[in-house]
This record gives sequence, structure tokens and C-alpha cells, in this order.
Amino acid sequence: MSDKKKNEKNKEEEFINPIDPDKITENPHNLPYPHTAGSALVKPEDIGKLKGRSLSAMENQTDMQLRQLYEQMNLLAKQAKELQDRKEISEKIYLAEMRFEPIINHVYHLYEKEDKTHLLSLIAPDQWGKSKKTFEFVATVRLLADHTWEILEKAKDL
Repeated sequence: MSDKKKNEKNKEEEFINPIDPDKITENPHNLPYPHTAGSALVKPEDIGKLKGRSLSAMENQTDMQLRQLYEQMNLLAKQAKELQDRKEISEKIYLAEMRFEPIINHVYHLYEKEDKTHLLSLIAPDQWGKSKKTFEFVATVRLLADHTWEILEKAKDL
């Protein structure tokens, strides 16, 4: 057989793929879907659902952190208020009439007299008995080692 006849025969026998060329690929691993019947199931992610879950998790986390900061802020505000009250009571005590020397770690009672001066006493509000007192209870305090006063109880109007 001559070369010319072989070329003609090869042209006639040239393989023609019956699959549409628009439906095949040179790189099947890049397809967003399985390319054979036995391939693993590939489902595209629902981006809206994914973003929704992420947004929900982010909101939950930030809300938790905001609650923690709010609780810390309230604690600091409470501590500042207690410190301010302690300072005011201590100033009143050191300006008050005292007929004794206060001893560290003992409990005392502060009263306001009618003339708006203060009195530090050893007598508690419930220990006055039948005697007529002419002053109002301000606070029950304890002298600390650093000579500041811890407020154990105070009048409601303070």
C-alpha cells in the first residue's frame, strides 16, 4: 500500500468524538460539580446561609463582650461611689467632736447634732434607751490601720 492510500485511510478512520465539545474540559478537577458518575457529591455552599450564621456568631460574641464591659463599668462606678462616701464620712469624722481617742479596728457611730456639727460616739443608735437624743444617725464606722474609716452602715438619706 502506498503512502497516499494510507493517509486517505487514516483520514477516513479519524476519531470523531460524539460528545459536544462545550460539555467537556481538559481540567475536570476545576469543575464546580462532579465529572463522573462515581465522583463525590459536590454541593455549592449557600453563601446567604453561611453569611447569616457568621453574622449571628459575631453578634453573639460582641454582645457577650459588651455585657462584660458594662458589668465592669458598673463595678467601677460602684467602687468610686463607695470611695467618695468613705471620703465624705472620714472628713466629717475628723471634723467631729470626739471625747476619746479612736482605737484601730473598733466600731464607732457618727451623729449630726442640731447645730449641724458632728459627734463620734461609742453608743449605737439602738443603745440610747429612754434618753432624749438631739441628733441624727449618720453612719456606723470602723477605724482601719491606715486611719481611714470603713463604713459599716449609713443613714438612708446619704
